[in-house]
Amino acid sequence: MACPPLRLADLLEKHLDSFLALHGHRLTPEARRALADILVCRTAALGGQARRCLACGHVEVHYRSCGNRHCPRCGAGKRAAWLEREAQLLLPVEYSHVVFTLPAKLHELTLRHPRRIYDLLFESVSATIREVAANPKHLGAQVGMVLTLHTWGQNLHLHPHVHGLVTAGGLSCDADGQVDEDPQWRSCRPGFFLPERVLSQVFRGKFVAGLRAAYARGELAGFADAAAFQRFCVTLYEHNWVVRAQQAPGPEIVLKYLARYVCRVALSESRLVKVENGQVTFTVKDYANGGKQRELTLSVDEFLRRWTQHVLPHGFVAARHYGLLANRGREDKLALCRRLLWPKAYGVVGVTAAAQGPAMCPSCGGPLVSAGEVATSWGVEMAETVEAVGVDSS
Repeated sequence: MACPPLRLADLLEKHLDSFLALHGHRLTPEARRALADILVCRTAALGGQARRCLACGHVEVHYRSCGNRHCPRCGAGKRAAWLEREAQLLLPVEYSHVVFTLPAKLHELTLRHPRRIYDLLFESVSATIREVAANPKHLGAQVGMVLTLHTWGQNLHLHPHVHGLVTAGGLSCDADGQVDEDPQWRSCRPGFFLPERVLSQVFRGKFVAGLRAAYARGELAGFADAAAFQRFCVTLYEHNWVVRAQQAPGPEIVLKYLARYVCRVALSESRLVKVENGQVTFTVKDYANGGKQRELTLSVDEFLRRWTQHVLPHGFVAARHYGLLANRGREDKLALCRRLLWPKAYGVVGVTAAAQGPAMCPSCGGPLVSAGEVATSWGVEMAETVEAVGVDSS
């Protein structure tokens, strides 16, 4: 008989105590909540629903999911809904897939002030694209963009970067990005969006300016004095910042890629290979070797330390819209874009979730119908485990 797939909860059940002893003092409240929720996800602790087969009487129980956005077993419904909404916003034009990455020198500061740094990352990326696209030397138009935050690399190290799906064209505007009174649609050159070198330089300048403003407001701790902070800022100009902009193979494909991480963090459980002798092995893509898959082994404590770095602050929005897709005025702008683009015979294929038929009995193939609710059942051991994480289970 094949072994059941490995779950993140399996690691926590066996190794949570040792992890908390080593790293518990560094965990954020959000990280503790995520660990506690993953422990009880789809277990009797949360109750569930029983379903009975009308043909043979077979009964099966489906326990409730925890609903935590960081849980690798949750979020499928939310991802599908997000994908469906975004598909309705697509325009009949080329799109660019852009990636803006923070340099490693900012990682420590990011861990100390995740909300401030991630907000600033979004602000800087959106302002950079808006400014460069509005420049008549490049495009002279206001573009539409959906940006999503990723904070990890394949090895789970902190690697903050923003992925964006951006229209390769937009409504004509002035140098300040304000759409003209009688706008026209302006397209980028085929296969080209905006110059990466210019995007990189503007991005770096805006982000460092934002850092300085945040420090002046007293929002960035951890520097000995103002002089130390200024020296740190100077070092950020020593290297070019990585920005990639390439033609999207298809907006639907990029949307599906972004949707995978809207309600999930760091890795899927399908990448977990084994846990033995206090070590966990998982698969990674080796980009230095053509993206080939290989296995990486870490101690469970180190694996969980890296994983918890990516738990986002409470209420943080990890997917945002700007420009033509900004919430304010979006419907009017998209309607105008479609009118201008109509002669180009557009038609974007929507990205929809597959319709689900009725649940079928695994024993005889008959239809399963609801057989009532299943009460929650914490049990003494589970209650003690969740309490150990430091989260109230009431």
